[in-house]
Amino acid sequence: HETQTTCWDHPKMTDLFQSLADLNNVRFSAYRTAIKIRRLQKALCLDLLDLNVTSEVFKQHKMSQNDQLIGVQDVISCLTTIYSGLEEKHKDMVNVPLCVDMCLNWLLNVYDSGRTGKIRVQSLKIGLMSLSKGLLEEKYRYLFKEVAGPTEMCDQRQLGLLLHDAIQIPRQLGEVAAFGGSNIEPSVRSCFQQNHNKPEITVKEFIDWMRLEPQSMVWLPVLHRVAAAETAKHQAKCNICKECPIVGFRYRSLKHFNYDVCQSCFFSGRTAKGHKLHYPMVEYCIPVST
Repeated sequence: HETQTTCWDHPKMTDLFQSLADLNNVRFSAYRTAIKIRRLQKALCLDLLDLNVTSEVFKQHKMSQNDQLIGVQDVISCLTTIYSGLEEKHKDMVNVPLCVDMCLNWLLNVYDSGRTGKIRVQSLKIGLMSLSKGLLEEKYRYLFKEVAGPTEMCDQRQLGLLLHDAIQIPRQLGEVAAFGGSNIEPSVRSCFQQNHNKPEITVKEFIDWMRLEPQSMVWLPVLHRVAAAETAKHQAKCNICKECPIVGFRYRSLKHFNYDVCQSCFFSGRTAKGHKLHYPMVEYCIPVST
C-alpha cells in the first residue's frame, strides 16, 4: 500500500527466486537450469509427489479436457488434494497452505504471466508432471499420453503443444535461450524427421527421440541426473579442491590418468595445472567401482 505497487509473488517465492541467482555461476546452461529447477521442485515439495498420484488426482478432478481453461479456484482445489495426500505421508515436510500458495504462484508465473487468472488444463498437467518424481522414461510416457489422441498416436501439432508447455519452465527462470528459445519448431521437425516424416508417432518413437536429449528438452533428463547425484558419494579425491570423498557428480578425465573433479569445481570451470577445460571428461551421477 505504501508504494502503491502490485506484487504477484508470495514473499517466500521472492526469497526462493533471489536464492536461485546464486546458481548463475554454473557455466553449463543445461546444468544451471536443472539445478535451479531442482531447488524449485524441492521448495514446492514436488520431489515427494509420485507421477502416478499426480495422474490420479487429475482424473479425480475430472481434468480430461486438455484445451479447457480453468480458474484459480479449480487449480487450488487440485493442489489441495495433492498436498493433503503428501502431508499424510510426510507430516514434518509439508505445510499444505504454504505449498498450495507457492505452487499456485509458480504455475501462474509459468503459464499465466499476464495474470488473467486462467490456465489451460494441459499446461497445469505438464508443469506438475515435469516436476513430479518418477522414472525418467515413465515421465516421458505420461507426458506423451497427455497430448496423444485417442489412438495413442501424436501428430506434429500435439507434440508442439507438449514442447511449448514444457519449455515454459526454463523460460520462466530466464534460461530459455540455451534450449533454442521459445521456438520449438526445430525440435518438432527433428522428431518427425527421425521417424521418416510419418504423420504421427507412437510413444516408443517419442521415447527413442527423447533419449537423444533434444535441445528443447535436455533440461529434463539433466534434472533427473542432478537428483540422482545428490546423495552419491564417490571414493575419489578432487584434484582441484581436494574434497574427498567427492559428493554429487564426479567428473573423471579421459585424457589424464587418475584425474577427478568434483561438481563445484567442474561447474565453475576451475582447473588444475596441465589440464585444459576442453579435455573430454566422463560424468558419474552414481558411484562406480574402479
